[in-house]
Amino acid sequence: MLLHPEWPAPEGVGAAFSTRQGGISAAPFDSLNLRPPALRGDAVDAPGSVQENQRRFAAALGARPVYLDQVHGAAVVRLRGDEPSDLLAKADASVTTAVGVACTVLVADCLPVLLCTADGRGVGAAHAGWRGLAGGVVEATAAALCDATGAAPRDLLAWLGPCIGPRQFEVGQDVVEAFGGDPAAEPPADAPALFRPRRRADGERRWLADLPGLARRRLSAIGVERVSGGAWCTVEDGSRFFSFRRDRITGRMAAAVWRRG
Repeated sequence: MLLHPEWPAPEGVGAAFSTRQGGISAAPFDSLNLRPPALRGDAVDAPGSVQENQRRFAAALGARPVYLDQVHGAAVVRLRGDEPSDLLAKADASVTTAVGVACTVLVADCLPVLLCTADGRGVGAAHAGWRGLAGGVVEATAAALCDATGAAPRDLLAWLGPCIGPRQFEVGQDVVEAFGGDPAAEPPADAPALFRPRRRADGERRWLADLPGLARRRLSAIGVERVSGGAWCTVEDGSRFFSFRRDRITGRMAAAVWRRG
């Protein structure tokens, strides 16, 4: 049911990423769909199935996940520990210093970014699709975590979870420009190609974007250097991961991080 991040987090920090396996939802949400039915959208799973899936996920964590109503923005909420699990605040990230409450984000191609302080005093989670990433959600989450704990960015650890990978994430000129790129320029031969140009059969120019690479660059720019993960592609592993780009109607996985008691 869960992937456990390989990152140098302290013992007092727990973190996990759900796969699509281990739940009871029927196709096309099979089987561990965690997307709350209260969220907007036309194609929704059976509420009873999602509730059971969420119960199983929480039991596997040993912590209480708090879900968000994600809007591809940069808003961050601070969890105090007494919020209901169905809070569904309109935000794309959360941080906490409370014990036993899990900062949780839902994904199905977007990049989940988990953060913690090196001493384990605080944790945070960000939902970073390209819009949120370009809009500063990672920077906002890091700043909120530093504000809550008194840490500096150099004191933070980050883990990048499964997302659409650089072989699959085809984007247009608007995405390149959102990250300050020049669509007319070729990537330097001696630098990582965060946007690799390609042409469709009809001649239209497109780019393959490296979402984890873009996140690493944003984290490095604010002083977060200890970054792990970012190696899984949700599109290419259909047995393990939901993917909106691949399937359109599908479930949602969750990335969660919490302070242990």
